[in-house]
Amino acid sequence: MGKSNRCALQKVRNTNIVVLSKDISKRKHVEALRESAEHKRTEEILHQQAEQERMVATMQARIIDLERQVQERTAQLQQALDFEAMLKRITDKVRDSLDEGQILQTAVQELAQGLRVKRCDTALYNADQTTATICYEYTPSSPPSFQGCVVQMADFPSVFEQLRQGQCFQFCEIGSNPIWCQGTTLPCPIFDDQGVIGALWLLKHKDDAFNELEIRLVQQVANQCAIAIRQARLNRAVQVQVEELVKLNQLKDDFLSTVSHELRTPMVNIKMAIFMLTVAFSQDSSLAQQSRLHRYLQILQDESMREINLINDLLDLQRLETGKQTLMLEQIHLHSFLMQEIEPFQEQFRNRQQTLRLNIPSTLPHLHCDLSSLKRILAELLNNACKYTPPGEQITVAAVATPELIQLKVINSGTEIPNCELPRIFNKFYRIPSADPWKQGGTGLGLALVQKLIENLGVSIKVESGSNQTCFTVELPLKVSSTSGA
Repeated sequence: MGKSNRCALQKVRNTNIVVLSKDISKRKHVEALRESAEHKRTEEILHQQAEQERMVATMQARIIDLERQVQERTAQLQQALDFEAMLKRITDKVRDSLDEGQILQTAVQELAQGLRVKRCDTALYNADQTTATICYEYTPSSPPSFQGCVVQMADFPSVFEQLRQGQCFQFCEIGSNPIWCQGTTLPCPIFDDQGVIGALWLLKHKDDAFNELEIRLVQQVANQCAIAIRQARLNRAVQVQVEELVKLNQLKDDFLSTVSHELRTPMVNIKMAIFMLTVAFSQDSSLAQQSRLHRYLQILQDESMREINLINDLLDLQRLETGKQTLMLEQIHLHSFLMQEIEPFQEQFRNRQQTLRLNIPSTLPHLHCDLSSLKRILAELLNNACKYTPPGEQITVAAVATPELIQLKVINSGTEIPNCELPRIFNKFYRIPSADPWKQGGTGLGLALVQKLIENLGVSIKVESGSNQTCFTVELPLKVSSTSGA
């Protein structure tokens, strides 16, 4: 019994040991599984951290790259703005100048300083484009050393052929030429639709190339230089032509003056001879009865007076144009003056069946003016009205006074001056085509003399034509300045 209990107890004990052993094994397995899971989780966390660190590093690198790109782009935009301001400054300077040398000097200096290059110069080509002469050079640190040099284009055919085609390019060196073997060189042609004028040359260090913005700026400056140079050359050509025309005009005036003086003396003699013939005819009764001789004599008188008047007009015009006509100012009673000067034209108007109408108040104020000039102006305007007024029409002379001036009007009806002819009627020797109803001809100097006399007095004249009439209006201040003719 006791042995049997001991065996049963031992059996139970063994069973508990087995159970305990299994339980311990299970716990160890569970712990092992937990440790494995924790290890995996730790590895996953470490992997995630590594991935995050890699992503952070990538993002940081990306941010740094973006910042660099932004800085580069900002620098490019700033450079573009600076270049735009520089281009505007250069354009304003060269367009305001008609001096070819100043245009090139401005472009060279501004480009050299703005692009911070070692040297900048400009070369102009000769007419047949065989040589290039360096006209202006700018170096920030040393005086010009190549200015005035002449380069034979045939010595560098590849370079100048591209320039003649309007191409802009850059190279490091070309042969052993001292002008272009000192670094990176950028030649840019100065050309327009008429051809190549020359080129701009810029030099940098060998390891420093010209970027796209710099090349575009140089090209734009070259275009502005081409426009300005063409304008300067055109202006110079115009000035030369103007000077030649002035010389020709002076020669013409001198010729007219000389011819007029040379013709005046024989014409005076002819006039005197005609007068003596008239006296002789009047004293010889046999000749006095011959109407044909009288008619011939009258023709001689009329034509000689016509030639003398022409010569006098030329001489008067010459004196006015050369400023030799002096003013003798005096007080003029305008009403009496006008009535006296118009009186000799009354018969001429009647002979041509023209009606004269006067509108001249007796209360007109006194006028301080040059009497001879005023007489000539009125006479020429009346002659002009008489010449171009058809029979049966009216010529009106009117004077209107205001507190500051007097308006003197000569109006003729029955005729109009075409608008296209108005700007030319005061030109010397100009006559309006098909506007002379009396077919009496003329030299076209009358209104030219009027204008010169007006200018000499310092007053004004205007002409209006329409509604079948033409009106010349002279505006005279009550007191003409004594310096008007100076």
